[in-house]
Amino acid sequence: MRSATHTGRASKIDRVSTGARQARLPHAALVSVVQVRLEVGRAVDAAALTDAVAVCNEAATFASRRAWESRTFHKFALQKTWYGSLRQAFPGLGAQAAVRVFARVAQAYANRRASKKRAHIFRPQGAVPFDARMLSFNRAERRVSVWTPRGRVTLSYTGRFEDLDAIDTLPVGECDLFQRGGRWLLQVSVTLPEPEQRAVKAFLGVDQGIANLAVTSGGAVLPSRALPGTITSNGHVRNLRERRYRQRRRLQCKNTSSARRVARRLSGRESRMMKDVNHQISKYVVREAERTGRGLALEELQGIRGRVRAHRSQRRTLHSWAFGQLIEQCQYKTRRAGIPLVMVDPAYTSQTCPLSLGGCGHTSRRNRPARGRFVCENCGLAGHADTFAAANVAERGEGSWALVNGPHATGDPAASRNTRANPPTTAAKVRRSTGNYLLSAAMRHRVDKPDPSGPGS
Repeated sequence: MRSATHTGRASKIDRVSTGARQARLPHAALVSVVQVRLEVGRAVDAAALTDAVAVCNEAATFASRRAWESRTFHKFALQKTWYGSLRQAFPGLGAQAAVRVFARVAQAYANRRASKKRAHIFRPQGAVPFDARMLSFNRAERRVSVWTPRGRVTLSYTGRFEDLDAIDTLPVGECDLFQRGGRWLLQVSVTLPEPEQRAVKAFLGVDQGIANLAVTSGGAVLPSRALPGTITSNGHVRNLRERRYRQRRRLQCKNTSSARRVARRLSGRESRMMKDVNHQISKYVVREAERTGRGLALEELQGIRGRVRAHRSQRRTLHSWAFGQLIEQCQYKTRRAGIPLVMVDPAYTSQTCPLSLGGCGHTSRRNRPARGRFVCENCGLAGHADTFAAANVAERGEGSWALVNGPHATGDPAASRNTRANPPTTAAKVRRSTGNYLLSAAMRHRVDKPDPSGPGS
């Protein structure tokens, strides 16, 4: 499990056909995270946990600076070079804790987008990962034994019933220890049983955007009143984000001690709001696909910020668009539900007349007379532009799924097209290359030599 101070990146998507992509999730275990609260009743136990978090973060910063200075970012190379210096600089750091420090530093540099440009600094009170050698569970008594520089500390833990049941019944992995609001919390990674993937013939398409965060091929515009919570529309989201932006700008311009204190208190509110909204949207679309027996088709938007040229007034909105977060949440939720997920090429989905809605398939920029309006200039089909785009996404998802998972007539690839079993002979290669050369030479002759029957002959 990644530390809470690190930011993960979306998994890479491989192209499987022209105009469509299928999400290739890693063949790793299906991991989820549950949270429990440690019952720290004695002051000496709280001090021991504080020392453990502080020394691990300080040691990680020490190793991170050495790694950046020596340009060594691999875990084993770091451990081989700086293990002795780390144990000497931090006598209270245990052997296994030192090993986890190097793994944490290597992971931090591997996950950074602007990697290796500056030394990574770990916050003194940041979350610290613990493995099975540093933290062990007594499930019968619901107690946990935690390593600290002062020795082992045994504490009781409590939490929600489903979280406690997950720890009692599922395999437990790495844990993150941190303090929030004066309470010590433990985030535990558990391995879930992965369900069998369902067989589907249709897909629910989802069109992502900035004006409308998500629109399904069934016509649902999200967020809406169908979702729980206080946010009921996309306009509500835009107003809240604009309000937070003006608030941050006002506090930063003031730049007094009280303004900085308020800014620290308000930090993270917008990101937490958007994360909650994306969770509600992803939960809705996955449940809708599960209820109707369909798969889920999303647009592959990786790199869209580099492809789109936005006006200066729109750059902040474009670069704060959290489409990757929504895709990641849909990926793990569909995997937990056993629903197929397909990533498709978003090109021209909002300019194509959808065949599934009785359209003609005509593609033109003139089909979009306004941002939210679609009117086909060929057949006259009209409606919500984002709904039509979602319908096209669903069509491409069905085509991609049928292409990848469709049964072959004989069960084996044809002998003439199985290039691995029947590689082309040397004579065939010579004939092919010779033919290509003669064809290109003939084309050059036609271009260079004037036509005798043309004007002036």
